[in-house]
Amino acid sequence: MDEIVTQKDFWDREADNFDSIYSHEKSRMSNFLDKIFRWDMYARYKYTLKNSQPISGKTFLDVGCGSGRYSLELARRNAKQVVGIDVSGNMIETCKRRSAEEGLSDRTLFVQADLLGYDLEHKVDVCIGIGLFDYVKDPLPVLKKMRESSEHRAIVSFPRAWTWRVPLRKSRLWLKGCPVYFYTKSKVDELLNQAGFKGYELAKIGQLYCVTAFPG
Repeated sequence: MDEIVTQKDFWDREADNFDSIYSHEKSRMSNFLDKIFRWDMYARYKYTLKNSQPISGKTFLDVGCGSGRYSLELARRNAKQVVGIDVSGNMIETCKRRSAEEGLSDRTLFVQADLLGYDLEHKVDVCIGIGLFDYVKDPLPVLKKMRESSEHRAIVSFPRAWTWRVPLRKSRLWLKGCPVYFYTKSKVDELLNQAGFKGYELAKIGQLYCVTAFPG
């Protein structure tokens, strides 16, 4: 519970700053640096949308939906329904506002919640958790519930251990009171197997592992 409170407080404060990575509402220099050093974040966005196909008519659960960049794009591409959950109330309010502005409210539902405490009425076709496990100390129960919630696949990402970005990111987030976690490939393999996935495809994209896992 303490971890959830910590994450809620952090993302309530950082909502606008984080979203600017995708909105590019920054200085020209900051946007240039994002393209150089955060290119893998944009690549995992493309990876997720590609591996979510077919999107039209399907249902999605976006765990740790943040400001809704993935959820809203899935809705724009004619998903039947997208449920986005996040522990940050500010993030959820941003999602609701943007969904209403774009006329997507009939296909989206945004809820302030933690996955382990959220009761999903029905399984979804695809469950995604992008940028989620960076901030989860014990990912196994979350992965298990994602598997249980998915009919066809789960798409997730993990930040890689032992890259040049690790000490910089750890220090930056530690100063802001936010723990962050990193993974080796063997740890990702272990977690996916323990969570009960019957198979998965793993891609190394820059300093990230992107995974499409199949529940069975």
